[in-house]
Amino acid sequence: MRFIALALAVFSVPLVAGCGLRPGYPPNPMLRPTAVTDFATLYNQNCAACHGQNGQNGPSIDLANPEYQALVDDATLRKWISGGMPGTEMPAFAQSAGGMLTSAQVDALIAGMRRNWQRPNAFDGVSPPPYAQAAVGDPVRGQSTYQARCAQCHEPTRDSANQQITSPRYLALVGDQALRTIIIAGRPDIGQPDWRHDSPGGQAAAPLSVVDVDNIVAYLASLRNLGQPAPASTASSHTTPAGR
Repeated sequence: MRFIALALAVFSVPLVAGCGLRPGYPPNPMLRPTAVTDFATLYNQNCAACHGQNGQNGPSIDLANPEYQALVDDATLRKWISGGMPGTEMPAFAQSAGGMLTSAQVDALIAGMRRNWQRPNAFDGVSPPPYAQAAVGDPVRGQSTYQARCAQCHEPTRDSANQQITSPRYLALVGDQALRTIIIAGRPDIGQPDWRHDSPGGQAAAPLSVVDVDNIVAYLASLRNLGQPAPASTASSHTTPAGR
């Protein structure tokens, strides 16, 4: 009897230790969604669908572009991630704005982007136009600059991958700040040059000035409303070299 009692006591120890575990459940409790701060997990769950795997080749701006990471500061990234970007499909992700992410998770996304995609001296010592537009651009002059510096790559031809840039349908999904950001930082993942290399046919040319960028954004913004025709161009695409 004493042997049987001892044997029952020995075998009951693992049963008691495992009585809280049900079949198919891991031995350690899983993290709650709000406790996840791993960058790769957060990015893949919340960002990759629009910004692409590893920050490239998505329908939205490539976050892995070092020039983009140098152009935008932490406060601005936090603003867009937390509250969304007006004029675009970028929604609010912060819990404070109705999203799912905590402040710590937003910070983890920013820190991960910086750690993975930021590069020192991304602009090679050249100062880019400011991220935010301070002055109101001139759409008429913007159309002239667009024809001279952009139209060759964005001509509305059937086989052009970039033909939709002047389409009101496209512009309805891309706010002025997003347009400005792409003009300045480019999109190297799809071959879009930055403001320094927007030149006709790849020829050497001066970078776009701050005023040039302001005016191109104003011109593209003027095309959003189908009821308002684009201003008359001061330059003809037939007589002016065009390109990026």
